[in-house]
Amino acid sequence: MKSNISKFLFGTFYFFIFLLIVLVSILLYGSSKFSFADLSNSIKNLFSVERILDGKPLMLTKEVVQEESVVTNVVEEVSPSVVSIIIKTYDFDIFDGPSSKESGIGTGFVVDSSGLIITNSHVVGDPEGEYSVVTKDGETYDVDKIHLDEATDIAILEITARNLPAVKFGDSDSLKVGQKAIAIGNALGQFQNTVTVGVVSGISRQIVATGGAGQPSKIYESVIQTDAALNPGNSGGPLLDSFGQVIGVNVATTTGAENISFAIPINSVKPILEVFLREGKIVRPYMGVYYSMISKEISRIRDLPEGAFVSRVVADSPAMQAGIKRGDILVEVEGQPLSSERSLISALSKFKVGDTIKIKIDRNGSEVILSVTLGEVPSEE
Repeated sequence: MKSNISKFLFGTFYFFIFLLIVLVSILLYGSSKFSFADLSNSIKNLFSVERILDGKPLMLTKEVVQEESVVTNVVEEVSPSVVSIIIKTYDFDIFDGPSSKESGIGTGFVVDSSGLIITNSHVVGDPEGEYSVVTKDGETYDVDKIHLDEATDIAILEITARNLPAVKFGDSDSLKVGQKAIAIGNALGQFQNTVTVGVVSGISRQIVATGGAGQPSKIYESVIQTDAALNPGNSGGPLLDSFGQVIGVNVATTTGAENISFAIPINSVKPILEVFLREGKIVRPYMGVYYSMISKEISRIRDLPEGAFVSRVVADSPAMQAGIKRGDILVEVEGQPLSSERSLISALSKFKVGDTIKIKIDRNGSEVILSVTLGEVPSEE
């Protein structure tokens, strides 16, 4: 008897569940259009793993996998083009005699299959060091020649190699704050091809990087800010977008602050490489001035125009020959205003050695227009 009652109650429960589903289906689709096909779909929707919320399927697992695949695909494609940079130094101990030591000091990336590598000039700036690069597959190549452009902190290394996989360049001028940024580098000089991921946190930043012992500080203009974790071993490595294209050259981190790192925009590097491929050396337009950019805030506080404040003019330089003086504020180059977002070095990178350009100057409140014929940087050695 009890068994029959239990069966009755159990069956009644499922009957009410069935009626509830029917009522819900009628409310969802309207009684006039309701069919058993609709009922079947309603049941599937109610018990499906991919429930509908606000018209969008809940496919969290698939989204996570897709997000991860962006990074893994980029790393798989670009890692073979990333190299670790090693320095070999020599020492002499009064007891042990001469000795040598190899240390990982930075990162670089292949830009031409014949063996051209981009890195930071400060990574390979020791004139007494012997440098080599190590590829992802463990091959070691001696660096045959180093070409430095200290003004932009870029170096081009030559090695004897063939068929190296080269990176692809992106467009750093089209970056959007918030887009993904992927860094690959020789973390701490020990952990080859370490990958970190973040976003583009800011663009057109200006920073002052403190030099090492006995080294002067350096001003970096119009750099990319990212929260992708970097450390000194990452210097010279690529900052990549979601398509695996290089958008920057990693250059600096901020001590005392987490998740703040910087990279030189790749569009600042392209003209240097293009000239090198044509001339076989780094040739950069040169005016011969030391300057600092006047920001919008300083301009407002001091009632000065935005531009490049000239603190020193190099003797016999194109700037001196054109009549530029210490204390001048360079306001425009060929009609294009100078600002924190568009520095003098960035403006000059658009021109070639030998070009004559017009410079608008604020000199003690008066406007002066001068023509400057750009020269070549005196030496890259």
